[in-house]
Amino acid sequence: STQGRVEPVDEYIVKNKPVTLTCRSTPATQIYFKCNGEWVHQDDHLIERTVDPATALPVMQVTIDITRQQVEKIFGLDEYWCQCVAWSTTGTQKSQKAYIRIAYLRKNFEEEPQGKEVALDQEVLLRCHPPEGVPQAEVEWQRNEDVIDPASDPNFFITTDHNLVIKKARLADTGNYTCVAKNIVARRKSTSATVLVYVNGGWSTWTTWSSCSAVCGRGWQKRSRSCTNPTPLNGGTSCEGQNIQKSACVATCPVDGGWSEWSKWSACGADCSMWRSRECTQPSPGTGGKDCQGLDLQSLNCTSEQCPQSESEFGWCSEPGSSDVALYVGMVAVALCLTLLLIVVVLVYRRKKEGLDADVADSSILTTGFQPMGIKPSKPENSHLLTIQPDLTTTTTSYQGTLRSRHDTTGKFSMTNGPLLDPLPNGSHTLHNGKLNSDPAEFVSRLSTQSYFKTLPRDVANTSYGTFNFLGGRLTIPNTGISLLIPPEAIPRGKIYEIYLTVQRKEDLRLPLAGCQTLLSPVVSCGPPGVVLSRPVILSMDHCSDACLDNWAVRLKKQNYEGAWEDVLLMGEELVSEPYYCQLEAETCRLFSEQLGTFALVGESLHMGAAKRLRLVLFSDAYCSTLEYNIRVYCMDDTQDVFKEVMQMERQLGGRLIDEPHVLLFKDSYHNLRLSIHDMPLAHWRSKLLAGYQEIPFYHIWNGSQRYLHCTFTLERLSLSTCELTCQLCVWQVEGEGQSFSLDFNIAKVTLSITARSEAAFLLMDSNATALAGPSAFQIPYLIRQKICSSLDAPCPNGADWRMLAQRLKLERHMSFFASKASPTSVILDLWEAQHFHSGNINQLATVMADIGKQEAMIFLVSDGEC
Repeated sequence: STQGRVEPVDEYIVKNKPVTLTCRSTPATQIYFKCNGEWVHQDDHLIERTVDPATALPVMQVTIDITRQQVEKIFGLDEYWCQCVAWSTTGTQKSQKAYIRIAYLRKNFEEEPQGKEVALDQEVLLRCHPPEGVPQAEVEWQRNEDVIDPASDPNFFITTDHNLVIKKARLADTGNYTCVAKNIVARRKSTSATVLVYVNGGWSTWTTWSSCSAVCGRGWQKRSRSCTNPTPLNGGTSCEGQNIQKSACVATCPVDGGWSEWSKWSACGADCSMWRSRECTQPSPGTGGKDCQGLDLQSLNCTSEQCPQSESEFGWCSEPGSSDVALYVGMVAVALCLTLLLIVVVLVYRRKKEGLDADVADSSILTTGFQPMGIKPSKPENSHLLTIQPDLTTTTTSYQGTLRSRHDTTGKFSMTNGPLLDPLPNGSHTLHNGKLNSDPAEFVSRLSTQSYFKTLPRDVANTSYGTFNFLGGRLTIPNTGISLLIPPEAIPRGKIYEIYLTVQRKEDLRLPLAGCQTLLSPVVSCGPPGVVLSRPVILSMDHCSDACLDNWAVRLKKQNYEGAWEDVLLMGEELVSEPYYCQLEAETCRLFSEQLGTFALVGESLHMGAAKRLRLVLFSDAYCSTLEYNIRVYCMDDTQDVFKEVMQMERQLGGRLIDEPHVLLFKDSYHNLRLSIHDMPLAHWRSKLLAGYQEIPFYHIWNGSQRYLHCTFTLERLSLSTCELTCQLCVWQVEGEGQSFSLDFNIAKVTLSITARSEAAFLLMDSNATALAGPSAFQIPYLIRQKICSSLDAPCPNGADWRMLAQRLKLERHMSFFASKASPTSVILDLWEAQHFHSGNINQLATVMADIGKQEAMIFLVSDGEC
């Protein structure tokens, strides 16, 4: 009977806990278990006999326990089954088979989810194949330890094969995802997979164009946009393209009104007066211009037959000729006033001129004092065309007396045209080889006593000075790339100036920089300011920009007397009428200036393609007596003055230059500079740096807030006997260019002389005098220079003049600037002298002259009429 019948069901053995199988039958006489075809022993059965209250029939229930050892020992891991067999008077009945399995869940997932970086709104698929187990494991997903419920968040979906799908990635979906598998035995977790939802940057709309930079005439206007629509997040790419656009603009100039001619006088009216008028129409005021000043209507008394006699009797009309008398009296009074004013001006001017001339010595007494000690040896080939020397009878001359006025000049800085500094203690200046022989420290000390110069550095090593007259000369600060060329005739004849040249340190004099601006050159002072120059001098200094004006807006800044900085020139937009003009070469800037002062180049990047040149220099300890060993990596502006200071500082520290300097282009991309060491033999060396790399913030480099930016890598050798060090040092800008140094040297073979040799190898050891005056400062002799200028200044129909000289010297871009000067050839030769002071080939210049068509004899004899 099926009534009250109970059959065994499938069971799982968990760990070592046995399972119990039960059978019940009504009616039944005997019940036994049969497992895998074998009868279970009678003693292993537990038999209970009862009576069913409902039917009063006897009920028999049998149970047995199955252990893990039974399944594994007798039948192994195959499927183990048991069934019941019952006997009664009515017959025999078998139950269904109950399978007993050993439950387990393996530890390792067959496939674990992998981390991903996905864009916003992108579909994400995370795969998971749980470990093998009996019974089969159930799977759930967690994000940051919280269970994901697709029912409550429809953006998630779990497939039948247990994979997780994120339909549209949201910023909130960024996190660590874990696949969890579980059954009756255990619960397993996969390794976490990080999903990073990033946002690529997008440009905002352009701002409106700014107002034109020029109040009147041609200028610039710009507009900008920002990478904030959306802002890059979680490593998303920045916007590509320019964030600033510039456009030329023309500002309408204000027009001041002008009067038209007076109209003719009207006829004499009944009131004994006549009238005339004029209008403010030539031109009419416009664009904010001023209105005409004065009267537009004028009246004059007159007599006429039409005037009533009674009016004349009562004095309403003046007597004939009375107005003319008043006019003549007024004119005489004005003439007397003007004469008196002119006399006062002449007296004041003569008194001031007497004070000025007291400071000026006749330049003729110094003419021979500026000559070189020896004649330069003549060059081969065509060089004799340019080496004819003037008649020099002496090489050294001394002159006695002071160069200052006898008037007391305490208090304010003297603005005379004579020497602006106190004389030497013995009251004399002696010039040898064009160089003023006095103590540089004494000169700097005297310089600092002047009120204007108290802010100048007292660094003798970075200051050069000399005394010059109309023959000109040159000042150089060795190993800095900074020089000042004073062309002949730049100082007016009869004047003598004591001129200085110095480089300022950034920490002593900070420029106000804003936005994307950065300092591209050293801050250089030459002076004294206020001296009168007949022609521009040429100031040469290094810069560290990529020299691509499409990437930059480069401005020349000058410090005024109050200490404020002013923009005096925008590179590429020079006007020949201005007192400043710049030629930007690959690594050097040549500034033509008609005024002395403090100058610097400041660049404003127009987009992220603009780059500064950085010089990467490596130093190490000269001696290593301990286990620690330091490597210092300097990241400095690629200018010679900074390199010189670092070399001098490391020499004092006893440092060792361990590799040739490298150049790295550092872009305006807001990314930091990273430095790291790789491929170091770990059996002998280890790095004490905790992180994998060091990083210099972007703005520390771009703004120049620190002068000697460097990172120090501290290495430790495991034994004092280890002397060989090989490694790879990498320097790169995040998401930009990089440089690598392969280092391989013996730290035990370092001597003091290595630093000196390194400095000599990588610094241009300038052995020339810092101050040269007169002909010794120039490669082209003075008389030859005059003949070349007279030959080429006058325009020739066939073009064989200064224009062809500029083309042959690759200076045609500056034609308009040369043409604005009284002697274009002399300015070209000045620039050639400034460019080729150290490496000038006078032979090459002579060849250029011959190519122009100036034959040997004609160089000195050609005249305007012969062109």
